[in-house]
Amino acid sequence: MKAFGARGLAVFPAPTVLEEEIRAQYGVVPIGRLEDVREVFYAITVERRLLHPAVVALAEAARDELFGRARS
Repeated sequence: MKAFGARGLAVFPAPTVLEEEIRAQYGVVPIGRLEDVREVFYAITVERRLLHPAVVALAEAARDELFGRARS
């Protein structure tokens, strides 16, 4: 889709957070925005507990963003 869009033959969806990068790379411009469309990411682990500090930090940040600060 991006190849066709870059040649002016089609449109393609892209995350707003990547807008400047996509403009520079493909030479395209936005034609509209879909405010209600969201992209979802899932983190799946085989371990029951998260042990790696980076993974723990990501999980906590996501939890805080989705559900607000956890109660202590």
